[in-house]
Amino acid sequence: MKPDHASQIMRLLGQMHAPSFENNSNISMNSDCTQVVVPEEVFFTIAAAGILENLLVLIAVIKNKNLHLPMYFFICSLSVSDILVSLYKTLENILIILCKMGYLTPRGYFETKIDDVIDSLFILSLLGSIFSLLAIAADRYITIFFALQYHNIMTLNRALIILAVIWVVCAGSGIAITIFSHETATVISFTILFPFMLTFILCLYIHMFLLARSHAKKIASLPTSAVPSRVNLKGAITLTIFLGVFLCCWGPFLLHILLVTFCPFNPYCACYMSIFHVNATLILCNGIIDPMIYAFRSPELRSTLKKMFCCTRSDWC
Repeated sequence: MKPDHASQIMRLLGQMHAPSFENNSNISMNSDCTQVVVPEEVFFTIAAAGILENLLVLIAVIKNKNLHLPMYFFICSLSVSDILVSLYKTLENILIILCKMGYLTPRGYFETKIDDVIDSLFILSLLGSIFSLLAIAADRYITIFFALQYHNIMTLNRALIILAVIWVVCAGSGIAITIFSHETATVISFTILFPFMLTFILCLYIHMFLLARSHAKKIASLPTSAVPSRVNLKGAITLTIFLGVFLCCWGPFLLHILLVTFCPFNPYCACYMSIFHVNATLILCNGIIDPMIYAFRSPELRSTLKKMFCCTRSDWC
């Protein structure tokens, strides 16, 4: 049975390699734009680098007890999301190689089930990134406006419970989306979730900065100047960078999903769809950029990473 339009759209959520996009290629033929193809070696290299960088962040947080704070736990959750999307692409590349060598059948029952698992992994990484950013935003909000009660409100146990709930919900949602991918309602729900969550975070941002600006004006009239406000806003600025990078890396791909949904045969939409592989590369780049932000914005984490490298070099010597 030929899959319906909704199923084709959901399949885009979890497949980035050229052989799986025959439908996408046919759509792009409606325009004069040539489809851009990124070599699998590039995907594999970026994915491997993303896994390595985020593993270093996780190890650094585990080793340094000074980093055992709710904020860094939420950052570790974001790192896990980046690892999952990189792991997804690595496993996909392995399957492609096995298919080319003749060990796997492209449309076999076993291969289809494995593909569904990998699709769930990809959706899990996307949802994990969104909810991790939301958790970081809420944590920064509490830090700024409930500074004196922060340690009572956001304890380590509560942070761990929040993360457990987040990943259980993300895992369940990823499996459900994959199973019911043929339903149009699933496509619409998934498409709406992303802008809804980002709008909520944006509203939290606006409220955060407006109140912080008001507090800064009041503090500026005091002898202590605006030092406390500046320290608190540093975390909010870091979160702003996270969100900006996330939008730049994931936004083009999600726009692709919307175009496939609403204007698959429009020449202008088809022209944009021709750069799908570039959009997929941006998603993988997110896993490389995030750890750089952690290290650049956090002196404690940067110091821990330096000590790790120094110890490694000493052992080698």
